[in-house]
Amino acid sequence: MKIIESTKNFISKYRHAWVLLYGFIYMPWFIYLERRTDVQYFMIHSPLDDYIPFVEYFIVPYLLWFAFVAVAAGYFFFTDKTGFYRLCAFLIAGMTFFLFLCTVFPNGQNLRPVTFARDNIFVDLVKQIYSTDTPTNVLPSIHVFNSLGVCIAIWHSEALKKHRMIQCGAYLLALLIILSTMFLKQHSVTDVIAAFVLACAIYPFVYAAQEKKAARLSHQPI
Repeated sequence: MKIIESTKNFISKYRHAWVLLYGFIYMPWFIYLERRTDVQYFMIHSPLDDYIPFVEYFIVPYLLWFAFVAVAAGYFFFTDKTGFYRLCAFLIAGMTFFLFLCTVFPNGQNLRPVTFARDNIFVDLVKQIYSTDTPTNVLPSIHVFNSLGVCIAIWHSEALKKHRMIQCGAYLLALLIILSTMFLKQHSVTDVIAAFVLACAIYPFVYAAQEKKAARLSHQPI
């Protein structure tokens, strides 16, 4: 009986996990976009891209992005349900927009180097990424957008405001991740700017509007 009761309590406490079901929408859709071949891709390029060198060492923060988003989501999932819902709402809104945009506006880039000046483990990791991730569906950069989403969630966390080192460390890592998308030639500067624009467009609906609502409610008579 205790096991049943504990299971019920666990499910009740973490029922907000239903949000994670979005993965069953995002991944099949994204895989479809990556595998389709019957479309004409619009190549994304900015003149600034030509001035950015390829630096394989940025593969480290690029790969840390996966842990960065997962750890942040896990933290809010277990400690701050409201923060978790806001973070997920922000990420889901942006990723859904990305899927729709890439569906109706197929895009890609032609920035990746064909040869490499050095031969080391970092270059090997980059080659592995290149072999598994096609240079299509790049606008806006999800690496950049999700990193911004995590930073915004951390900024709004009352608990994490007491831990400035954690906040500053997260912001620094996010900056390195954003830079990595360009230095690894995974994204154009245009993709990065588009991710910032998208984040600015979604932010008022997920955070600003909710804070105004909470402020109004706090002034209501009891």
